[in-house]
Amino acid sequence: MVADEPFPPYQRPPLSKKFLTERGKPESLYLRPEMFWHDQNVAFVPDVAARSINVQARAVALADGRALAYGTLVLATGTCARRLPIAGIDLAGVFSLRSIGDVQRLRPALDAANRVVIVGGGYIGLEVAAVMRTEGREAIVLEAEDRVLKRVTAPEVSTFFDQFHRARGVDIRLGTRLAAIVGEQRVCALRLADGTEIATDVVLLATGAQPNVELARDAGLGCEDGIAVDELARTSAPDIYAIGDCTRFPSRRYGRKLRLESVQNAIDQGKTAAAAILGKVQPYDPVPWFWSDQYEVKLQIAGMLDGYDSVEIVGDSAAAKFSAEYRKNGRLIAVDAVNDGRAHMMARRRIAEETEARVGTA
Repeated sequence: MVADEPFPPYQRPPLSKKFLTERGKPESLYLRPEMFWHDQNVAFVPDVAARSINVQARAVALADGRALAYGTLVLATGTCARRLPIAGIDLAGVFSLRSIGDVQRLRPALDAANRVVIVGGGYIGLEVAAVMRTEGREAIVLEAEDRVLKRVTAPEVSTFFDQFHRARGVDIRLGTRLAAIVGEQRVCALRLADGTEIATDVVLLATGAQPNVELARDAGLGCEDGIAVDELARTSAPDIYAIGDCTRFPSRRYGRKLRLESVQNAIDQGKTAAAAILGKVQPYDPVPWFWSDQYEVKLQIAGMLDGYDSVEIVGDSAAAKFSAEYRKNGRLIAVDAVNDGRAHMMARRRIAEETEARVGTA
């Protein structure tokens, strides 16, 4: 098991939530204790990047000059922060948040900051804004779209979270385009497309992620906004599998190819690949699920809302306990549940049943 980080496999979702707030130790995020890998005869090679794959020779070249032969290779290369093509991106005080190392660099800067500007009003941006306001720091969220969470929720849910954050003092600025990050050695302000400058101590770029496909692409594997795999997690090359955020796979359930950035996908697709390697066929076609913690609000999402033609709000948004049910051609395809774990669990079952019905009649 080769990793370009010094840490064994760990949970990433808490990075912008509990781990950032509580300043935890890396071990608190580990999926398994370090000794587990030793006990299971897994050789862990930390802090070394894989540089290339020789498909013909069945070998992986590492950055330290070593070459590892393989019979079967699994790529779990994940994603990296989307890099904005703007001036000042490399100034001190400008951060992204994708790893334990990112938090270890970001946290001391936040501790010394009074004002934090967050570029991006998606999950990570709003989660960090919540942490900053809880700590009493000024938080400004710049969102290029006309509402927060636009890519993942209906307008009604966006409105709830927009108002929820504003009520707690977050300055949300919609339809805002970033032109440059200003500073000499360290960031001191952001310049917007309209010429406005916003002074800041720290900038967090939360503008999405892109799959790490370079290793696969350079080896000649098929890629399309992710490493292309089939329903058994097999790539276009013999005995090479790919799993997790870096992959795009076919879903009969949703009638298209998906790339999912979620714990559910990383774990379940990994199980599918392991089964296939062992000669067991377990096609992968999940009902995806995700979650986001912001203040005392838990947003739990089941399914994929793409292409929905109707949405129904169930419950009381004023009481911060409700759900949004998305349908396409009368079938339930996704549910956003706010502070309602029961609705979320029921939604996962209902979506599985109704989308299976779709597959059966396709």
